[in-house]
Amino acid sequence: MYKVVIIDDEPIIVEGLGKSVDWDRFGCAVAGMALNGEEGMKLIREIEPDIIFTDIRMPCMDGLTMIAAIRSEFPGTQIAILTGYRDFDYAQRAISLGVTRFLLKPSKMNEIKEALSVMTARLKERDDRQAPEKETGGKDETVKEESADSAAGSFLVKNAVSYIEEHCSEKLKLSDVADQVYVSQWHLSKLLNRYLGQNFSEILNGVRIEKAKEMLKEPGLRIGDIAEEVGFSDMAHFSRVFKKVVGISANEYRNKL
Repeated sequence: MYKVVIIDDEPIIVEGLGKSVDWDRFGCAVAGMALNGEEGMKLIREIEPDIIFTDIRMPCMDGLTMIAAIRSEFPGTQIAILTGYRDFDYAQRAISLGVTRFLLKPSKMNEIKEALSVMTARLKERDDRQAPEKETGGKDETVKEESADSAAGSFLVKNAVSYIEEHCSEKLKLSDVADQVYVSQWHLSKLLNRYLGQNFSEILNGVRIEKAKEMLKEPGLRIGDIAEEVGFSDMAHFSRVFKKVVGISANEYRNKL
């Protein structure tokens, strides 16, 4: 039986979908339900479902980032979106990230059944691919999934770097950034290395040093104040990192300007 998780901030939709669909007919069983994105991600990590029905317009969450997180951390999972948000570009972006179906509320039962048919068929193809001999159709599907996984990973890294740039002056930890893009810190660390070839500390320090270089153009600003402003509480640490990244000291850099 394929495990299904349903996520929506409207209880009537969660309960209705759970009860109205003949899940057995599709070889599925509802393994969990959640009423918000945060609770939904915890449930997904706990259950590791095969199929997810989720809204993407819930309070205090970025729907596309959540979708990318699921696709990146659980690449074999099939996702169907249930939403009242009627935006074509948004739908296209979601599909590029690996969503199987984008269903507008109120969704008709035949649309939900069609989505289930497609998702279970893809899951069966996924299972068949584990056999030594792979059919051409399976290979094509693998290429599609790998493309979606790559798009999801790239999307998450872009969002993570944007968050680092906005909050670099704070006492930022890898776990803080991972929380913002809905993945584990271990998975985010792997993505940063894969797409940028750097670890979190290197990226954070690089962002801070770039900001410091801009501030050094202002002769009235003390270097110690600049170091603190960009997130270094220790002047000696700032000096070491600056010279390592730029090749010269902050004072030499200012003089060259």
